Amino acid sequence: MEFKIENTFVYGLERAVKASGNPMRTVIEIDEPTEKDFSRAINLGSTKGGEGHDNFLKGILVHMDVTAPLYWWKEAQRYHWFDFISSQSTMHMLMKFDIKERCVPEVDERILAVIRELVEQYNEIEDRNAKKAKWREIVASLPSGFCLSATMTTNYQQLKTMYNQRKNHKLIEWHHFCAWCESLPHFSEFTSPRISA
Repeated sequence: MEFKIENTFVYGLERAVKASGNPMRTVIEIDEPTEKDFSRAINLGSTKGGEGHDNFLKGILVHMDVTAPLYWWKEAQRYHWFDFISSQSTMHMLMKFDIKERCVPEVDERILAVIRELVEQYNEIEDRNAKKAKWREIVASLPSGFCLSATMTTNYQQLKTMYNQRKNHKLIEWHHFCAWCESLPHFSEFTSPRISA
């Protein structure tokens, strides 16, 4: 199994672009954004993170389905506004997964052989408490290359932070994530630093 992001939905882009001008208005405007609004959004969004000028990016919401290995999830979970809507469950579904199929190709075959052996033992157990104990052993032994999928929500401001912090990361999954960010509507325009002439 490989890292992937699917079923991406972007909400509120035009409304957030329009709202980027609110600090300089006496009346909130709700009409369609103009070229001037997009130009302002590009200038504000491309400022350094943490300055507050790019706050309108919070209004551009993103939902997506992410399939990733456990070692990626533990890094992604450090981001406060990268939230789980719902995810696959090892508690409910572990014994129904094809574990080898759910692992990245780099997982050592010897580890998979151990997991297969534990699953075979689990399937032979009839005692409820012994079965629970064996299940726990299987969960504890899962390789960090085991992949789970989740439906996530975030926003462009958080993605800007993630992109800038992870674009040169050792894990190829972060490179795929950053390429996905670049594919989002206006993401690169709104988040890339402007080069002064």
